[in-house]
Amino acid sequence: MHDTLAALVERALTGNHRPLEFYLRDNSRLPGPRANLELADDVSNLLASFVSRCPDNVRSLLHYFVNGERKMVTSNSPSEFLMLCGIIGLGVCASVQPDWREETFMTLDHYACSPCWRVREGVAIAFQHLLQADTTQTLAHLQSLAETGNWLQQRAAIAAVAEPILLKSLDIVPGALQMQRTVLERVRQVPEGERKQEEFRTLRRSLAYTLSVVTAAAPADGFALMRECASWHDAVITWILRENLKKKRLAKYANDAREVARLLE
Repeated sequence: MHDTLAALVERALTGNHRPLEFYLRDNSRLPGPRANLELADDVSNLLASFVSRCPDNVRSLLHYFVNGERKMVTSNSPSEFLMLCGIIGLGVCASVQPDWREETFMTLDHYACSPCWRVREGVAIAFQHLLQADTTQTLAHLQSLAETGNWLQQRAAIAAVAEPILLKSLDIVPGALQMQRTVLERVRQVPEGERKQEEFRTLRRSLAYTLSVVTAAAPADGFALMRECASWHDAVITWILRENLKKKRLAKYANDAREVARLLE
């Protein structure tokens, strides 16, 4: 499969992108419960290997995947997978091409608001590649999203840093924890009448796991934040804390978890 894909990528970069597009659609596994993320990663890495030789061709192909004919893609469809490949590909290629990063950040910010959840997941994956390439710049951008972005952009920021492998880096952990705090404080301030909107619910569902991922990487500071949040006596924040306390990743910190549970009671 890899040899076939490599040949199709080379062909696409000469201007004949249809065979690659059909291949990606046919092997997308969509409709279905799980998109072919391995294929999305493979095509992204192959495109990144061509960036230094033909950057304009790679950029043009990625923009075609992301924008297509500028029609709204249908969720759980091969068209959504093509967009997913473009989103992840932009992140991977910008990781090796620094002068693409600002434009890529803006593109990812836009697609963080996609109605398709797989596209939104692709945005988080793309940001994760950028975090590995340039931690300082990417963390600063994600913190800005946490502070000023809409609910789905805030969701992209906290989801991007809630990755255990990334959190093995001491450079990322403090920023990841600060993002959780920033977004939780913003959630606390959302008026009751706006909390039933679907975009807000999406953010809330993400916070229901991201806080525990970051806390597992920095338990002292993470549980300190959870104890502080418990004192806010906010219904949504309380629900978020309870959901995080259910995660097995926090089981080894039973005493801290019980203390937060008592505060919630």
